[in-house]
Amino acid sequence: MTFEGLRGFRDYAPPDAGARSELLRRFRSVARRAGFWELEAPSVESLELFKVKSGDEINRQLWAFQDKGGREVTLVPEATPSLARIYAARAKSEPLPVKWFTYQRSWRYEEPQEGRTREFAQFNLDILGAPGVEAEAELLATAALAMDEAGAHGLYAFRINDRELAEAIGRQLGVADLPRYFHAVDRFRKLPRGEFVRELVASGIEAARAAEWADRLESWKAGVSGPAVESFFASVTTPGASSTADGAVVRLRRLFALLDRIGLSDRVGLDPTLVRGLAYYTTTVFEAFERNADRRSLFGGGRYDHLIELFGGPPTPACGLAIGDQTLELLLRAGDRWPEGEPPLDTYVIAITAAEVDEAFEWVERLRRSGVSAECDLLGRNLSRQLREAARKRARRALLIGPQEKAKGIIVERDLATGAQRELAPGEVVRPG
Repeated sequence: MTFEGLRGFRDYAPPDAGARSELLRRFRSVARRAGFWELEAPSVESLELFKVKSGDEINRQLWAFQDKGGREVTLVPEATPSLARIYAARAKSEPLPVKWFTYQRSWRYEEPQEGRTREFAQFNLDILGAPGVEAEAELLATAALAMDEAGAHGLYAFRINDRELAEAIGRQLGVADLPRYFHAVDRFRKLPRGEFVRELVASGIEAARAAEWADRLESWKAGVSGPAVESFFASVTTPGASSTADGAVVRLRRLFALLDRIGLSDRVGLDPTLVRGLAYYTTTVFEAFERNADRRSLFGGGRYDHLIELFGGPPTPACGLAIGDQTLELLLRAGDRWPEGEPPLDTYVIAITAAEVDEAFEWVERLRRSGVSAECDLLGRNLSRQLREAARKRARRALLIGPQEKAKGIIVERDLATGAQRELAPGEVVRPG
């Protein structure tokens, strides 16, 4: 009998598993440099946790079931509700702001396609307790550094918007069904123009205005950046007419100024079509997208200022983002930036004859305990085959132990890049480098 993996699930054999581990190491390093602390949440949660505020789309994708105790539970489809639950239970003891990062394996029952599987992993960054857009700037700066160190520099940019600005614009257009309007605008790039206009009309906008708004959004499809941002604000808002819109514009101006100050203006732009699908976002929302012809979305996030209260915690401003593993892999592979995999081996210890095998094992153990990666042959291969294996493992050096070397009380070190050899006294062998 033969077995195959389930549809929508992937195996990661070497070297890809090692490459993924290397990317996670880089992300964790960046998050810790930015002052984030690691949080680990369970993979199974109460179903009710995700019915509270995740939105209809995710609720339809849940891997939900009854456990053996008859409880309604689900595999987690995202990390934020778990984070909110954990923080709500610890709020009194956590000094603000809280900066947490998580690496969460998640599951959604949706149609598998390129960049989307039913099991996936996300690297999440969240800041709780900071009400100003300085928190959003911190998130985007940390995400940019993580993406750069993952090898994606120059391959991505950020789209930014504010849901309160989007709502104010919708009200000005005559929207009666705001959720439907948001849903339509969020799918603007995916829908044919005619269907998009029909969705706008269904949300309450008059047909002529809907067609005009579709044309204006098309002109901003590439995003709005630089001096054009102020022109956009002037074109869609009336000063003093909407305090909601005015507040959103103030936030966005401040955020763009901060991002410009820290050198990220080359990779940020305003996107009036961005609202994000999750129901718990409140004001600022953002996405990373691929800088190529199709401008594919890579990951997103935003501010969720009321979520903690839903789980019994105190009113807590919060924002976060999640970087998915599937779209990141596609981006890096397309840009020829995918990591090599497992790191090179430092030392391969070679027993020239069977009589030196035990000594080779002894040296491997000494090297490992001194902090050096080391291996030796397990298959009884001859010298030439052991050298080929050392090369396959990309070892920096080989240590050769044979009858002549033992008689002289030395070990021969061979540089596998240059072929140069030298004799080492036993006390010199365990020195790294």
